[in-house]
Amino acid sequence: MVTGILSLGLHPSAVDYSRYPGLDEERLTARIAAGEAALREAGFDIVPCQVPADPGEAETKVRECVAATPVRVAMIGAGLRMAPEHTLLFERLVNLLTQLVPGIAFCFNTSPETTIDALRRWVRPSPRSA
Repeated sequence: MVTGILSLGLHPSAVDYSRYPGLDEERLTARIAAGEAALREAGFDIVPCQVPADPGEAETKVRECVAATPVRVAMIGAGLRMAPEHTLLFERLVNLLTQLVPGIAFCFNTSPETTIDALRRWVRPSPRSA
């Protein structure tokens, strides 16, 4: 199992679904859960960290997630990075992570389903024992 992977994204309740036709909180929550299950099945042990849209509250949540489990890679979700209204939030969290975890590597997905590909660019899971 590869450990030390922070899976950072907006909490589904903080997403503006008017931008994403056909997507709602229930569907996104299910996609995130399926993506996390696929990661674990592939040998990645992630630290899920879903943050609110408020930058101060999000910083507190990230600090809690990083304090609970040491991390060395942060996978930052598209919802947090790509919406213009979250630019300040994204910037603050990247800067916070570089302060909390010197040398941390970052990777980026385009959806919950592409997280494995993003992680594989930076880390490889250990072979599973039979």
